[in-house]
Amino acid sequence: MAYLLYSLSFICLIVATALYATRRRWVHLLPVPDYIYQRLPSSFAGDMESGFTSSDFDLSTNIALGDSRAGLDQRAKRDVQQIMRGRGVGFDEARRIYTEQRFAKNNIGPDGRPRDPKFVSFS
Repeated sequence: MAYLLYSLSFICLIVATALYATRRRWVHLLPVPDYIYQRLPSSFAGDMESGFTSSDFDLSTNIALGDSRAGLDQRAKRDVQQIMRGRGVGFDEARRIYTEQRFAKNNIGPDGRPRDPKFVSFS
């Protein structure tokens, strides 16, 4: 019985050592959520440093005026960041895609008009 336990322990040690030595080849295949490795910033300065700004969506005036608010919405930042990473697009394009997705969830067309058949608009 001791021989079996010793052999099993030795094999586990060898496998663990091999996995540790080759971890760069397989660790990226593990399904680990992004939020474990990266925290989203909670201020306008942190948002700007993380790339959540552009010429069309400028946060520098908020920082220059000393805005004490918490920054952008955490859920929206996470969704926009996932779009930026997943599709390889910039902040403005990711923000547009995010907005269109939110519109679609709320039954609003990409042009901003409701898709409700009972909707009446007077121009």
